[in-house]
Amino acid sequence: MKAAFFRRYGPPEVLEYGELPDPAPGRGEVLVDIHAASVNAADWKQRAGQYPAKVALPHIPGRDFSGVVAALGEGARDFRPGEAVFGVCEVPAESAYAEKIALRQEIVARKPERFSHAECAAAGLAALTAMISVEDTLQIKAGETVLIHGGAGGVAGFAIQLAKHLGARVISTASAANRDYVRGLGADAVIDYRAQDFTRAVSGCDAVFDTVGGDVTERSFAVLRPGGRLASIAGGAQAPASPRADVASLRPKVGRDRRHLERVVTLMESGALRLPEISLFKLSEAVDAHRVSEARHLRGKLVLQVR
Repeated sequence: MKAAFFRRYGPPEVLEYGELPDPAPGRGEVLVDIHAASVNAADWKQRAGQYPAKVALPHIPGRDFSGVVAALGEGARDFRPGEAVFGVCEVPAESAYAEKIALRQEIVARKPERFSHAECAAAGLAALTAMISVEDTLQIKAGETVLIHGGAGGVAGFAIQLAKHLGARVISTASAANRDYVRGLGADAVIDYRAQDFTRAVSGCDAVFDTVGGDVTERSFAVLRPGGRLASIAGGAQAPASPRADVASLRPKVGRDRRHLERVVTLMESGALRLPEISLFKLSEAVDAHRVSEARHLRGKLVLQVR
């Protein structure tokens, strides 16, 4: 099969495009012919060697995909060959930057007919992360005020919509160029992070959802009310250290299961979640896609068109 992979850690140029052996489904697994896979920040962080846990090389990155079931492993009965599905891979198995993938049937869901493979790949991990962060971890409630950092990004864009769906007042940070885009997602106010210090523009928030990291995370504790909570997905596997004893610091645990994926489908089909802007690249152009993702000024989602 064709795949994009790396044999060593390093810059985007270490990604290769070529032939690797086809995977075979094990017991309880499905083999999927991938049509589209999305690019997430976790992909280039893994490729750059930024995670403490290393992977076996060569390694195929890619944490979410959409495609068609090609074959079933022994004992796999939840799907039939020919059914369209999408899913989010387990870590460090990943492997979605390829024409085929084998994975547990329990972390795969049926693709809704009204959405394309590219759209479902774009929703996968980003929507799942936003949903678990906003609904399960922060437990946003109607009437609360939430600050969401990096509003033009994939995860934050879904988080804005979910928080609004739950009845919250949403403030987001974004560049001036993305102000209208983030407003269109539902943000009540947008702070231009290049021109304005968000800690001077907002205070007394019930919650902060951070997708940026670094000093943005550290400074975000100052805008919370006593009893507020911050959830960050940008600083590793642990919750960031809080300088305040009167607020909670949380790290969402984004598990993989069909129940949460089906919840994403329900939200998409109801219109509560709209798909972000999608920039398409060929699988053979994974290097270029990583350059764009790593620059961190992307609006919406990057998707690799595999078929």
